[in-house]
Amino acid sequence: MLDTPPQSADLWAVLGLEPGADAASLKRAFRQQARLWHPDLNGNDPVAEERFKAVNAAYAILSDPSRRQAWERGQGDSPGAPADRFASGFPEFDDYLDALLGRRQARSEPQAGPDGPEPEAWPGAQAPQAQPAAAGRAWGVTPSPAPPPPVVASVDAETVVELTPEQALSGDRIELELADGTVLETWTPPLAGDGWRLRLAGVVAGGGDHFLQLRVRTEEGLRIDGLRVLYQLDLAPADAVLGCRVAVPTLEGPVQLRVPAGSSSGRLLRLRGRGLEWSSQRGDQLVEIRVVVPDGLTEAEEALYRRLQQLANEAED
Repeated sequence: MLDTPPQSADLWAVLGLEPGADAASLKRAFRQQARLWHPDLNGNDPVAEERFKAVNAAYAILSDPSRRQAWERGQGDSPGAPADRFASGFPEFDDYLDALLGRRQARSEPQAGPDGPEPEAWPGAQAPQAQPAAAGRAWGVTPSPAPPPPVVASVDAETVVELTPEQALSGDRIELELADGTVLETWTPPLAGDGWRLRLAGVVAGGGDHFLQLRVRTEEGLRIDGLRVLYQLDLAPADAVLGCRVAVPTLEGPVQLRVPAGSSSGRLLRLRGRGLEWSSQRGDQLVEIRVVVPDGLTEAEEALYRRLQQLANEAED
């Protein structure tokens, strides 16, 4: 079997080149001739096998400066030429080119022979070096793996849940349909309150959370917070300054509340026992004062406020 061409062989002619062709032309001609004569592409034609080995050996010598110089001096190939490495079969053509041209390592590791593993994958193979990727399958380039599926952004969602005071007190079953059609069932905790925010972790597409915003209010404006009832009372400045009596709604109906004189915004007044009842416990109702300045004052009202302002300034002086 031919592995190294005889000294008389014209290696340039084997590759179809003029003597002295540059490295790029040498590599291009080798690819063409190797594909033309590779046994896998020629139905195990024995002539093709011999020509393929000759092409391989010619390229191995001409691409190695020291072996090429020795051949050109008429000394034949360098001593210690390897034995026929195709004796056990031929590698796949694409893998063969990859290893020989140094584009990437062969797909299968070289098998160990009787004297240990071969130092090269095939005759004339160069050490793999980083090379630009060639386009297409024709030269054995492994296509890029398919991109991973797009990551769904995690966006939290929120739903407002209306509850009556009785439902908030004992807890209530909630059936929730998500955007993707999934239906969830959950329960609100006992003694829940208006403004509570319950989290359903990781139920939204992409791993987001779904929040339940609880709304526990009556038509009269009472807000429930556990056993307590909260109410905001708006007062005119004069009523807050001088004090007054006002009707305040409760869960059991309106009651009269006395607002002390000099009540500022934010002051809390307590109605004991007017909250929700749970077992032996009963909450209170808290009334928060909010002083509201009226819109559209009359001339007389504006004059009075100006006089009050003057008196306040005189007192500071």
